[in-house]
Amino acid sequence: MMVPAEKTSFGVYLHWPFCAAKCPYCDFNSHVRHQPVDEAAFLEAFRRELAHFAELAPGRTVTSIFFGGGTPSLMRPATVEGLLEAVAARWPVAGDAEITLEANPSSVEAERFRGYRAAGVNRVSLGVQALHDAALKALGRMHDRAQALQAVELARATFPRLSFDLIYARPGQTLDAWRGELSEALGFAADHLSLYQLTIESGTPFAALHRAGKLIVPAPDEAADFYAATQEMTAGAGLPAYEISNHARPGCESRHNLTYWRHGEFVGAGPGAHGRLATAKGRLATAAESHPERWLERVAEKGHGLVEEGLLTLEEEADEMLVMGLRLAEGIDIDRYQALVGRPLQRSRIADLVEHGMVRHDAGTGRLVATPAGLAVLDAVVADLAA
Repeated sequence: MMVPAEKTSFGVYLHWPFCAAKCPYCDFNSHVRHQPVDEAAFLEAFRRELAHFAELAPGRTVTSIFFGGGTPSLMRPATVEGLLEAVAARWPVAGDAEITLEANPSSVEAERFRGYRAAGVNRVSLGVQALHDAALKALGRMHDRAQALQAVELARATFPRLSFDLIYARPGQTLDAWRGELSEALGFAADHLSLYQLTIESGTPFAALHRAGKLIVPAPDEAADFYAATQEMTAGAGLPAYEISNHARPGCESRHNLTYWRHGEFVGAGPGAHGRLATAKGRLATAAESHPERWLERVAEKGHGLVEEGLLTLEEEADEMLVMGLRLAEGIDIDRYQALVGRPLQRSRIADLVEHGMVRHDAGTGRLVATPAGLAVLDAVVADLAA
């Protein structure tokens, strides 16, 4: 059992919103610019926004830093170093802090990776997404299989810790084909894998194709078979699921993401970033302007790019804790839930969900854990518990 870190963890998320191209399935806050990005201007804006967050959350020790995007590996190593220095100028950073940078294989260069490592990055997360050229092309990726494998090898040689992403239940993909692809991926000696079922997000090109009947994804029953096979194979290889889509060797879980899922504190800096901070008045939710240049202007004008900054109600906090915590294999601590939100979960609802095989209640640890059946309908489980 992993040791909960919610009382001591404090993460800093830095959003670099630029990509070389927009993938047709992606609804993240990412933007393509055909002119060079003024990295110096964005670095200075990050410095100013981090100063604002330091006033909101003084006296913390940073346990994890995560460069997300977009494509952070498009940044020069000097910019990454400057951002890490900006964080360290505002808060002490733990000596064993996890510092992750997301990278796309198409933007990986040996010299750049060495620069990130020298700057302090100790974990890289590669957006591989598929191990077949036809699938990569269909997903709109700019790399091919050979580049992906080269990036994995380079990351293993450069960083102490490696994670990479794959997408399954893709159009036309068979279960046997996925088993073969995952088996190959498990042989790459990564200590962490993020394995996502392809979902059709509104507003994306894939959504338009899906509506037009030109993109067919596996039916729910088929997708469930993909998920079950994924759990079985990763567990058998020593990388069990510790969250719905994330798998790791024991001790190699993403500490930064665990801060999210365990209802911890985190700063969200950069265009479109979200944060959650504990204050004397309650849990503060923050959200920044998503458009990069407008964020830049807002920071210049106000000292931060926030467009939302307000306290969550107890109901909102309770829902967040349930939604995030029940994604984890460890579940949630029922007593901690009651202490945080000021009211207990209804025992009758827990009993009903246990009876229907949706959750299990571990009386020894006092934790509530979603079963595989419950994870498949997690939104409904959360709604029932929160009602």
